[in-house]
Parts: sequence; C-alpha cells; structure tokens
Amino acid sequence: MPFPGTTDATKQAALVNARTGATVATVVEVASTSRARRRGLLGRDGLAPGSALVITRCNAVHTVGMRFVIDVAFVDAAGCVRKVVQRLPPWRMAMSPRAVAAIEFAAGQLGEGAVRPGDRLALVPGGPSPSDGL
Repeated sequence: MPFPGTTDATKQAALVNARTGATVATVVEVASTSRARRRGLLGRDGLAPGSALVITRCNAVHTVGMRFVIDVAFVDAAGCVRKVVQRLPPWRMAMSPRAVAAIEFAAGQLGEGAVRPGDRLALVPGGPSPSDGL
C-alpha cells in the first residue's frame, strides 16, 4: 500500500504533520511512475521552500548528480515517519529499510522538529498545483 493519499493524479495537495497540525509542504509533487521515480529531482537547480517531492515505492534515495542539498523523510505505509535525514549533500545516499516512500524537501525545511521519527504525515486536498511551484 502506498503512502496515504498518493496517486498518479495528485494535483493539489498539502503535506500535514498530524502531531503538530502544521503544514509541512504546500506544493507536493508525487513521483509514482518508474520514470518519475528514477528522475526525482535530477536536472533541477533547487526545490522551492514549502515544496516536497513524494517518491512512492522507495526506501532509499541518492543525490548523485544533484546540484543542491535536500532534507528527506522516509515514511511507512501508514505515513509514519521512520527516519529523517537533514541536509543530505550531493553525491550521498540515505535509506530506511522499512519505508515505502521517501519525501524530499528543500534543505532546512525539516529543521527544528518540524518532522521527526514517529510523526504521521498525510497528503490532504488543498494548495496550489505542483506545476506552479516545482
């Protein structure tokens, strides 16, 4: 089962932390096809603050070839955060064996307890279209 709320058709969604009630990302793109998962953030110059890329069926990410630093949260099928990696630089790898999705954010977005292991994240309707901010 994929991370709750992720579908190929996700267009307007926000990522919310159930523990705090805070919106973690207002612009969410979902990479659920094989091609989209392989591409991820490669070829981009950055990720806008307040944006996120959810990579489904994914328990490891790499930043080989990337030009910027990212934060990553790995979640299980229930949307429970298994691991948080802050400021993952280019040419590195991170993984969480029990995760079913990786969520990539702009560097620093997960700082100061915004998201921590054990939190439950969910995609909820609302927010601008992913094409507006990514």
